[in-house]
Amino acid sequence: MANWVVNNWLSVLVLVTWLALNVFLFTHAFLSYEKGDKYYYTREILGSALAWARASARCLNFNSMLILLPMCRNLLSFLRGTCSLCRRTLRKQLDHNLTFHKLVAYMICLHTAIHIVAHLFNFERYSRSLQATDGSLASVLSSLSHQETEGDSWLNPIQSPNMTVLHMTFTSIPGFTGVIITIVLVLMVTSSVEFIRRSYFEVFWYTHHIFIIYFIGLGIHGIGGIVRGQTEESIKESHPHMCAESFEKWDDHDSHCKRPQFEGNSAESWKWILAPGVLYIFERILRFYRSQQRVMITKVVMHPSKVLELQMIKRGFSMEVGQYIFVNCPSISSLEWHPFTLTSAPEEDFFSIHIRAAGDWTENLIKAFEQQHSPIPRIEVDGPFGTVSEDVFRYEVAMLVGAGIGVTPFASILKSIWYKFRHADHNLKTQTAGHAALNFDKATDILTGLKHKTFFGRPMWDNEFSTIATNHPKSVVGVFLCGPQALAKSLRKCCHQYSSLDPRKVQFYFNKENF
Repeated sequence: MANWVVNNWLSVLVLVTWLALNVFLFTHAFLSYEKGDKYYYTREILGSALAWARASARCLNFNSMLILLPMCRNLLSFLRGTCSLCRRTLRKQLDHNLTFHKLVAYMICLHTAIHIVAHLFNFERYSRSLQATDGSLASVLSSLSHQETEGDSWLNPIQSPNMTVLHMTFTSIPGFTGVIITIVLVLMVTSSVEFIRRSYFEVFWYTHHIFIIYFIGLGIHGIGGIVRGQTEESIKESHPHMCAESFEKWDDHDSHCKRPQFEGNSAESWKWILAPGVLYIFERILRFYRSQQRVMITKVVMHPSKVLELQMIKRGFSMEVGQYIFVNCPSISSLEWHPFTLTSAPEEDFFSIHIRAAGDWTENLIKAFEQQHSPIPRIEVDGPFGTVSEDVFRYEVAMLVGAGIGVTPFASILKSIWYKFRHADHNLKTQTAGHAALNFDKATDILTGLKHKTFFGRPMWDNEFSTIATNHPKSVVGVFLCGPQALAKSLRKCCHQYSSLDPRKVQFYFNKENF
């Protein structure tokens, strides 16, 4: 546990800060609506469900503001570049962008559920109070008409006993947009589960892009002003603590308590999402501009096991080791963009990717390039974008672990090391490089093109970590993985287990590729 804290203290701090902000915003909004004089009369009808609905809405707005930021890949690449001199623990936070994106999404789902349940109670209590004939304060407040000539006095949005909760839901702006937002959220969340994302990427891709509907609906959700409170002038003239009990005398001329006046809350959601929305629009414009730049395919290689290698050149393209690009083939789908790790080295005069058949899109792409007498399909490229593997040369000792097609980011790294050794790069901290081997029937490795190859089989991780810790007792070791989650769990555990509590001794830092 202590080693885990040493390696992840900043991640824990960020997570705790985010959770604390959610708790603060929820508590502040809850107390404002549960105790505030402005909503005294509204609580007479709705009870505590009002506070639950508004507090969850506040947290929904806050997390909707955050949800897009981790997906601004150009922003993250820019921050990674500007933080090149920052401490390792600070830069590592940028590599948790997808994890944070998922956590924020879970928080949005939680508060959406609270918000929906609370408003269902609210609508039911609005309906019941309007139908009540007991002469209670709640029934009097509900009977205040929308057509009141003097001031804006209505409080209950349901103005007819014949109006059902269902009718109110689908005919009001907040109700209808709320239904649309909920449907969109359910579709996005269910299509994001691991099985669908891996096996039916197209479903995930198209469904996830209806987030645009979510944000449009969220921005106009509060326009109707259904939740209303007493105006400041009315509170000064007829304070609810003094006048609520004498509500039967509100219309008397000699009474000091006048009929309260109410006003709807202005829409707030758009204020929260405006800035990140504009930032994301600029992000998409930049990515669209870059994707329209011409890409020339210089070489196509079909490797065994249905692996396609594309070597390309593009004007102004500059990369670092371990980075990735998004690839689109308009002849297959003009909307689908798929991420692929670059397998070429920055020192080479081209950039390359290896594509394995792992779905309809990749299979169709490989078939398109296998056709002998057809023109080469046009490819569009967006990127490159930074990943955790960019920091590999910042470690004196680096341990690279790739599973299956996950070896591709390390092909770039191994090639770059070879070039740096060849040109005697004095900025390279790495002094030795150990290789494993793949495809023994080939003279060179299928991915790196080097004579040293990659061995099959899973190593005994305890032995590997123990050996590295013994041979490098005072080094900072970077462990880089591109592979399945089960393997990540094992390596993360070994990093915590074999890291010393003494910062002057060996430290293992776990880094995993995320797209």
